Amino acid sequence: MARIVKKFGGTSVGDVDRIRNVAKRVKKAVDEGHEVAVVVSAMSGTTNNLVGFCREAAPLHDAREYDTVVAAGEQITIGLLSICLQEMGVPARSFLGWQVPIKTNDTHGAARIEEIEPENIEACFKEGRVAVLAGFQGVSSDGRITTLGRGGSDTSAVAVAAALKADRCDIYTDVDGVYTTDPRIVPRARKLDKVTYEEMLEMASQGAKVLQTRSVALAMKHGVRTQVLSSFEDKPGTLIVGEDEIVEQEIVSGIAFTDGEAKIDLRGMKDVPGMVSRLFRPLADAHVNIDMIVQTAASRKGETDITFTIHEDDLPRSQKMLDDLELGVRRIDYDTNVVKISLIGVGIRTHSGVAQRMFDILSEKGINIQVISTSEIKISVLIDAAYKELALRSLHTEFGLDAFEDKVFDV
Repeated sequence: MARIVKKFGGTSVGDVDRIRNVAKRVKKAVDEGHEVAVVVSAMSGTTNNLVGFCREAAPLHDAREYDTVVAAGEQITIGLLSICLQEMGVPARSFLGWQVPIKTNDTHGAARIEEIEPENIEACFKEGRVAVLAGFQGVSSDGRITTLGRGGSDTSAVAVAAALKADRCDIYTDVDGVYTTDPRIVPRARKLDKVTYEEMLEMASQGAKVLQTRSVALAMKHGVRTQVLSSFEDKPGTLIVGEDEIVEQEIVSGIAFTDGEAKIDLRGMKDVPGMVSRLFRPLADAHVNIDMIVQTAASRKGETDITFTIHEDDLPRSQKMLDDLELGVRRIDYDTNVVKISLIGVGIRTHSGVAQRMFDILSEKGINIQVISTSEIKISVLIDAAYKELALRSLHTEFGLDAFEDKVFDV
């Protein structure tokens, strides 16, 4: 017998028929003798509608009341799933975040989990019941409903699994696992049987939308074995595990890409102490996330050029802040026609020449590299967006990630 947390997203519980399908999956696990806790999202489209109501009511609404409204979607789902399970002869009981309780900080709309008290769920197991929990929500120190931000149900599920010391956390989605890259762009992308926490964290942060970044970080911190699999197909998914569970490491496990980047070039900034701090301080204070940064010597003595990237949604206010700073630069250029491509793999840290192979293949394809950044298991380059598909497919083949002829992903 194992203790398993199963999480189902909005698409998986999109209507009552799909909720019945979820109930069947849960019943199967119960019939196999497992203790099961289920974490669910709101039915697809529900949260967006509730957010819309808040904005319609008042553009500058109270964040505490916003959380009260948008948390309502999960309440409907846990009730319906519990009813479906009971109809199938499976004892079940629903829990809202405050009933567990899932304790969070007071940052409404983007709360962080501080503690989960598992006693009520443990009692549910002892009674032979399935615990059905509302994802995405918790309770603050003053007893108010909080929400964890979009995609927060993944984080809820992993946190519950950690608190219950579960054997595994299964995340059911509309894809059947983690692929070497987006199979809609690279038809020969293949599904990975296993991937390390570190690799998955890099993939999630670099644009892969399979899992929410916070949930992966939490799984890595607490060593929660996590599986990504399809809600609609009965076949194995991808296990996210510690590095010691993977016998033979690939040099590169996957290639991620990030759309929606904006590049800012400052030409001819004074090369004196304090100028870089003066540049980035207002952006940090405005919660503008800086991604890639490169500083180079300018053509004129006593000057420097700085290039950095941000999310393009932050570009309008960043432009205004840079204008207001009056940095005295000769020119500022902005470009949103860029994409970041990232090679990811724990093997990168133990193999030399990976970056050179990446640069060589891009050069052969006539793709210019604008910015480079690296970490221990990642190499990222910024290129013109027009070359995204060519770069992904060429690198995917170069690093041996293509599926065999008879296993090509059908798109």
